[in-house]
Amino acid sequence: MKEILREIGMIARALDSISNIEFKEIDLTKGQYLYLVRICEQPGIIQEKLAEMIKVDRTTAARAIQKLELQGFIEKRSDTANKKIKLLFPTPKGLDVYPFLKREGEHSNKVALSGLSDEETDTLCQLLYRVRKNVEADWELVKKGKKRKY
Repeated sequence: MKEILREIGMIARALDSISNIEFKEIDLTKGQYLYLVRICEQPGIIQEKLAEMIKVDRTTAARAIQKLELQGFIEKRSDTANKKIKLLFPTPKGLDVYPFLKREGEHSNKVALSGLSDEETDTLCQLLYRVRKNVEADWELVKKGKKRKY
């Protein structure tokens, strides 16, 4: 069997490591940038939706969000219809660093896809989307406390 998931994992870890090193200068660590980018792109997102989007558990998301809030990158606001629901918004500080984060993401994407034709890039994107959808089914199952059958 081909070691596709190992390759994907190595790519993800390498890019995450690069980002964590480069983002130290703006006080973002341990993948916080993932949360901040999504909040900047979708102001008013709720924590549960953000956790699902990034594919982390609620506790992990809560810690990252709390730290971003303490650092002044984001703020929580109560939903007007339901005060228990907290909406996440970037602060001016968060919006100031967003272009830098976006440029880094675009650069990493360009480097990762260098040497691939547009057709190959499209095919890769379509295939990775299908792989993600396959994995999401197991992620949902395990997240709900069930066991996978090997």
